Amino acid sequence: MHRALWTGILLLSSLGLAQGFTPRNPECIAPAGAGGGWDFTCRAVTQLMYDLKIVPQPFKVTNLTGGGGGVAYAHVVSQRDNDPNLIVAASPATTVRLAQGQYSRFTERDVRWLGAIAADFGLVAVKADAPWKTMQELVAAWKADPSKIAVGGGSAVGGQDHMKVLLLGRAAGIDPRSIKYVPFDGGGQAITSLLGGFIQVFAGDASELRGQVEGGTVRVLGVMAPRRLPAPYANVPTLKELGYNVDWIVWRGFYVPKSIPPDAYEFWIQALRKVAKSPEWAKVREQNSLGEFLSLGAEFQVFVDRQVNAFRSLSRELGLIK
Repeated sequence: MHRALWTGILLLSSLGLAQGFTPRNPECIAPAGAGGGWDFTCRAVTQLMYDLKIVPQPFKVTNLTGGGGGVAYAHVVSQRDNDPNLIVAASPATTVRLAQGQYSRFTERDVRWLGAIAADFGLVAVKADAPWKTMQELVAAWKADPSKIAVGGGSAVGGQDHMKVLLLGRAAGIDPRSIKYVPFDGGGQAITSLLGGFIQVFAGDASELRGQVEGGTVRVLGVMAPRRLPAPYANVPTLKELGYNVDWIVWRGFYVPKSIPPDAYEFWIQALRKVAKSPEWAKVREQNSLGEFLSLGAEFQVFVDRQVNAFRSLSRELGLIK
């Protein structure tokens, strides 16, 4: 009888251990180069997961560039579909490309959407010594001769940053077909090109540009937020204030391989929840001009499905897809 009792206890213990998940050699893929939003998302969130002892080891952060996130997406779906130790940075740049069918044969249903834990905001900026002091001055010069103004962003043609430019152009009365958009593989490259004079205007996100704003090397002419952002953007008007009905909210989040075990998926959901609720994350958000946004698991899956459908309609409206 005692032997049977101990056997039962051991069996229950082993089942309990099997149901638990602890990542080994965790990895976060940033689907673009260093210095952009995906890179920031990976590094900031995973560092806190380690600092808060949510994971037992530091993360390996891999910058897997190409195709506006498509190379990373294909890599995960085709080669890492059941890797429970992997998370991948994502944003509306991801859902835009999925909506347009730009990730080869893959769709939003080929991964599991984990969650988003912050909101970033689009903006329009020029070099500090640029001739345009206000958005109205830039738009006037842009309308007068669109061929003279190259606008760059950290996404492919048709991607998130390009859509920001097209929406602003449409609101300002500029023919979208005349807009000169230069794609870069991540916001870091686009910012470098702006500072080097290879493009005249940068369309990106607040978190990407904060260091340059504080350093005085760029001038932000407008933010695509519902209301003004705190310092260092406190004096920058929103596009809606200026009469352009455009905003662009950038959630910062992650997806994981589709076929990971349920306990691994639940582990990562809870890991994101712990980070999002921590005072340390609140400080990171404040330091990087990020707003609050928390959506996890099944709720986030519904959010992504709806956003893909909305971006598909908007892409048709802007002439990016048929």
